Amino acid sequence: MKKFLLMIPVFFTLSLAFAQIPTPDAYRKAQSELAAKNYWEAIPLFKQFTDPKEYGNLANYAAFHLGEAALGANQPAQAVAALEPIVSGNWAKEDDAKYLLAIAYFKNQQNIEALQIIKKIKDDKVMAMAANATYENLKQVSVSFMIANISEFKENKGYGEALKRVLESQTILSATERAAYYELQGKGFENKNVVKDQILDIVVILPFTNSSRTNLSNIPQNDFVFELYQGLEYGMEQLKLSGTKVNMLTFDSKRDIAHLQNILADPAIASADIIIGPIYPEETDLVSSFAETARIPFVHPLSNLGDRFEELNYSYLFRPSVSSIAAGIVESLRKQNWGKRVAIGYSASSRDEMLAKMLQDQLGKAGFQLVKFEQITARNTSSFLQGLGIRSGQRSMPVDQIILLSDDPSIAQPAFSLMESITASIPTLVMDSWLGFDFANYEMMEFPNFYFIGNNTLNFYGEPMQQFRNKFYNTYLSYPSMNTALGVEMVNWVASSMSDSKGFDLRRNLDQNAFQAGKLTWGFNFQGTHNNQYVPLFKLEAGELKPLD
Repeated sequence: MKKFLLMIPVFFTLSLAFAQIPTPDAYRKAQSELAAKNYWEAIPLFKQFTDPKEYGNLANYAAFHLGEAALGANQPAQAVAALEPIVSGNWAKEDDAKYLLAIAYFKNQQNIEALQIIKKIKDDKVMAMAANATYENLKQVSVSFMIANISEFKENKGYGEALKRVLESQTILSATERAAYYELQGKGFENKNVVKDQILDIVVILPFTNSSRTNLSNIPQNDFVFELYQGLEYGMEQLKLSGTKVNMLTFDSKRDIAHLQNILADPAIASADIIIGPIYPEETDLVSSFAETARIPFVHPLSNLGDRFEELNYSYLFRPSVSSIAAGIVESLRKQNWGKRVAIGYSASSRDEMLAKMLQDQLGKAGFQLVKFEQITARNTSSFLQGLGIRSGQRSMPVDQIILLSDDPSIAQPAFSLMESITASIPTLVMDSWLGFDFANYEMMEFPNFYFIGNNTLNFYGEPMQQFRNKFYNTYLSYPSMNTALGVEMVNWVASSMSDSKGFDLRRNLDQNAFQAGKLTWGFNFQGTHNNQYVPLFKLEAGELKPLD
């Protein structure tokens, strides 16, 4: 909505063509003072002509101009008193009087009364002026006032624009605030997520630089952000070669909230079909809030911490959430029937602590017995396992399966070394990141007792993966990292879920299939959820990774 300076218009000429009696000299004097902006002089002159019994229709005009003069003198209460009697009098300028009364109410801090009188305006031109006045007077009010009254006044376009401004000034939106904004948009206000063409427009926002690393040229090639971006860029180029209409626009968040807010104001963001990134919590909270308001899907590329996204409409995790991982582990243990006794060791990371607590609760509800529950480090991992009977000569153990929750190689190495040295056969569940540790040769173990928890696990032995690795090597003279492969797969997933043939409604398209096969990973299930629910256990069989039956 265009913004206009809020002015009190003089609606009437100095002549009184509509008056049915001769114009008194004092009235003409009042008009002259008003035209000269001598408001205090005009007020008493108009006031003497406001008795309708004595002056008939002239009294309506006198009251109207009295309201103008009072507003000009910054006396809104006087303006209200003058205008209230003439807004229901069925005279020629009734709607103009309602508009002027609304201005007086706004200036007198009577916002509800102003909005209510605006609802009664019938003339389209006057209503347009009233909408502008609504915006100017409400654009900085509290969000609680706007939300509380949206149902009653949402037809006022100025109210909608003011609410939009108020909401966009918020860093984080509550569920109630988002719902109010969606309701407003559903009534015809601008929806930024309208697909204007058949091109898939992807926006990538990643923290390439920060306060200590200010130059893009200083980013090491083994930096996980660089690896992820390299995969995203490679995947997009492959889509273009296959004929897919796709554009990718990349921004550096600089891990700076103020800078990120400026990025989100870029018109290119508003026209995106999907936003990938950023990564860190303070950044993702801001982008998630923006995505919910702008109704543009936002995807966190790497994290498992996003169960709050299930309460949102446009925010997603590309990977499984902690709750999905926990559910997948419990379901797999039920099916395998290895026994009911479980030990859990978990690292100090936020994900692993949260996952361990969820498993503690869910395994108990599923009838499992938790015999050990302990935080593990590089120093105590061996003693944690030995305390469970994982040592030479031990024939019986007080546990049927062990779960080790960590992506840290300094924790994985002593665990693997101990298992390998004593040829342990007890089923041991670890994160799929352990498959990438160069010290672990699972094929040389006597008992294949390691099982890998799915977390968008790569299908290392699939033909598409082999082709990707070869093409990538031919381009960069190095093999892709796991983060690079996940970047490629993320672009594949987006393109398979949003296209000119399927349409660009991500939520609708994800709900159509319970399972979606991956190209470089084993697959996805986003049906009815905002994270990948496909969390199988994998085993190594004859050197090949396979989902556990």
